[in-house]
Amino acid sequence: MANTKSALKAVRSSGKRRLRNRRVKTEARTYIKRARVQIEAGELEEAQKSVAQAVQALDKAAEKGILHRNNAARRKSRLMKSLNQAMQTTQA
Repeated sequence: MANTKSALKAVRSSGKRRLRNRRVKTEARTYIKRARVQIEAGELEEAQKSVAQAVQALDKAAEKGILHRNNAARRKSRLMKSLNQAMQTTQA
């Protein structure tokens, strides 16, 4: 256990930040998963809305420093790529 006052405060602060960060990460993962499921099911209209929500959540997480900006960019890229492929296969 921490000994000094500052160390005790650091433990409390990091705990609060960890919970806040976990909530943001979980929300982003939920939107990503929802979009993937809709893409695989062929519900492309709803998938577009879900992808937009996922992109927004990833951008917010990257802006707050919860996710690295390259990590967020990679996830957005993969999501958009799968959506675009699904849309092209339905049009062709």
